Amino acid sequence: MSAAGRAAALGMSHVLLEKTDHISDTIFKYQKGKHVMATPSNLVLRSDMLFDAGKRETILGIWNKHCGIADDRIPPCEDDLPTYEINVKLDAEVAKVEGAKGDFTITLKNGEVVRAETIVLAIGTQGNPNMLRCPGSDHEMIQYQLDDPGEYFDEHITVVGSGDAGIENALGLAADDAQRNVVTILNRRDSFARAKAANVALLEEAERDGRISVRRETSPKEVRDGEMVLETRDGEETIRCDRIIARTGSQPPRGFVEAMGIAFTSEERGAFPKLSPAFETTVPGIHVIGALAGYPLIKHCMNQGYDVIEFLNGNTDLKPADEPILSEKFAVLPGDHPVDHWLDVFGGNVAIFAGLSPLQLRELMLDSTVHYYEPGDVIFRRNEPGSSMFAIAQGSVAVEINPNDPSVTVPIEQGSIFGEVGLISGRRRGSTIRAADQVVAIELSRNAALKLIATSPEAADAVNRIAIERQLLQMFGSGLTPQDIAPLVEAAEIMELRAGQVLIEEGADDQEVYIIRRGSMIVEKDIGGRPVFLSYLPAGSYVGEMAAIDGSSRTATVKAAVKSEAIRLPGDRFAKLLDRNPALREKALAEMEGRRKTNAFIESRKDQFEDVVDLYSETAQFLVDEGLGEATDVLLIDEKLCVGCDNCERACADAHEGLSRLDREAGRTYAHLHVPTSCRHCEHPHCMADCPPNAIKRGPDGEVVIDDTCIGCGNCQRNCPYGVIRMDPKPPKKPSLFSWLLFGAGPGPGEASYSWRKEHGDPEQPKQAIKCDMCSGIKGGPACVRACPTGAAIRVSPDKFLTFTKLTEDIDS
Repeated sequence: MSAAGRAAALGMSHVLLEKTDHISDTIFKYQKGKHVMATPSNLVLRSDMLFDAGKRETILGIWNKHCGIADDRIPPCEDDLPTYEINVKLDAEVAKVEGAKGDFTITLKNGEVVRAETIVLAIGTQGNPNMLRCPGSDHEMIQYQLDDPGEYFDEHITVVGSGDAGIENALGLAADDAQRNVVTILNRRDSFARAKAANVALLEEAERDGRISVRRETSPKEVRDGEMVLETRDGEETIRCDRIIARTGSQPPRGFVEAMGIAFTSEERGAFPKLSPAFETTVPGIHVIGALAGYPLIKHCMNQGYDVIEFLNGNTDLKPADEPILSEKFAVLPGDHPVDHWLDVFGGNVAIFAGLSPLQLRELMLDSTVHYYEPGDVIFRRNEPGSSMFAIAQGSVAVEINPNDPSVTVPIEQGSIFGEVGLISGRRRGSTIRAADQVVAIELSRNAALKLIATSPEAADAVNRIAIERQLLQMFGSGLTPQDIAPLVEAAEIMELRAGQVLIEEGADDQEVYIIRRGSMIVEKDIGGRPVFLSYLPAGSYVGEMAAIDGSSRTATVKAAVKSEAIRLPGDRFAKLLDRNPALREKALAEMEGRRKTNAFIESRKDQFEDVVDLYSETAQFLVDEGLGEATDVLLIDEKLCVGCDNCERACADAHEGLSRLDREAGRTYAHLHVPTSCRHCEHPHCMADCPPNAIKRGPDGEVVIDDTCIGCGNCQRNCPYGVIRMDPKPPKKPSLFSWLLFGAGPGPGEASYSWRKEHGDPEQPKQAIKCDMCSGIKGGPACVRACPTGAAIRVSPDKFLTFTKLTEDIDS
């Protein structure tokens, strides 16, 4: 439409073919009353057709007036706006395109033929939606379009999809309390990387108000009559469901486009057509703009419509509307080069950008920061907080691998990335990185990087490949080089496992080796028909090498303790790596021997300790269920030693401005072990997923802390599955312990009562999120453990506590 408007303004012969009986089908199909955003806000609009943020009906009314169209379904625009001489043909669905530049034949489905010298394709991707892929995906409850949220009353409605369309549908369905809908939205990831920040903020507000249930790390497993089975991070769950709105994205209509001879950037399902800077495809005379070009934002699309007509009219010097913005961004780079130069450098040199079209790369740069570093400049330091990812466009960097000797470094060369560990795990920077020579680097914010990975299969593959390579080098060591492990990296496969899913089956004959990339695993052995807990494997462990080395059957079962990711490595390639590296082979054999001794010990003494085995296995499973499966550090209380003095709670409060971070009595108990309400410091913290000010970070020892930038939104409290985060205002300062002892002033040691805090506190003081920080920065370690007079309170790492060593200690004692 924007292209047709520009052609009309220039007096160029044209025709706008609309498949439906209205213009702008994408906007027309938006839900009634939807607020349409005009982002990016700093980008000027070039189109002859007016566009600004507003309601769907208002925008369509303006465009109908520009095009001279009357549509009873859309309120007419009463403003004094121009009507352009746009040649619009409605109900003109194209069946095929033939011919060449200067003489194309377009055949419509009604048999009519249109002749054209050039073609501009602005057909989008909405007509080719991604279908649900689970049993019951053809159920009549499922719909892929929501026209009017106001039509539905008293229904349990589940929205599947974490993009803008899904969020907006969920918000529309929950907007009117009088409709009494119960609305749930599913996001298979832990953040909404694809969606606009404003939409995410509105969704989080609705979640806080209890209007929408937001289910993160959750996907549909099966659709049944009146219900949906969910795949959650903790296993399966069934919810009531009367209607499913599936907004899981769409794909380019590849068959139709390729039939014209147009080539795509790759064979990936989500790839886009190859385009020149003037939007021309590999077929001369056919141009592509809009969502089909990989640039879906409305303002971008309208600008492209304007630009492509200007190019066809001979205005070859025209620069894109975002040129001034990018020019200002790139001004820090050396050489006074134009924007196109740097885009060519970035697209040509950086591996993760290889699958992006010029348009997609420009959009990514709008959300990124470019840097220039002189040799020796520090890019970031070890233990600094940071979740951004860097790509090296020119030069190389040096990674300091020995904190005590900065001269010991390993290089990362041009075209690669660094910082991906913070992106994936949320941990602080693991090493100091300096520029080895003159470096041009692109820094992608966490959201920009996650969006790139989610929307570009090539980028996702490149990031995974680099991350796997570095994880293998770090894990196996022994002087290995990237060339040594290249065959393994090439064949590596990432697997997602739900909680309880088996990775390795005892007695099986497969020989793959697995690296636990995310989450954790538990190892069990069948003894007398009962599973006996052997050990816990945190992220960063590997398992399965015994079968790869000697070809034996699996001696134990390995299954996911929580939702996890594992890297599968072919056993034959792993065995060849060991054959070529004797030091690594000796290391693997030593670890294998330890596991064989454990198995032999169980077999030799299984008749002597059946009751102890049962108790230990059940206790270990209880602890995994209580969060040790994803914890890095957890507080346990031995109830055989605890005397209930509450010194732990009081010490915690006195160490943290008067508010305790733990509740000793709360939580669950099994046998003599009690798990109080206190932070587990998860390997992949749920609380960190949706923190708007990025106030939740990891400390140098793995502790998860909340800093003073917290805005009190409560997202972390809702996301924590263990209920260990509380929302409270900062309490008033208490009188000193000396004043309390001598004069009875103040509430005394520990946390003051709510009434005292309310009476003496500032009523305007906002609430903030409060949780255990493992007494980060306090000398002597956790105050709760130091204050326990009997030693009942202990902080443990699950990989140290959940081992067979604990069982043998119990037996031998």
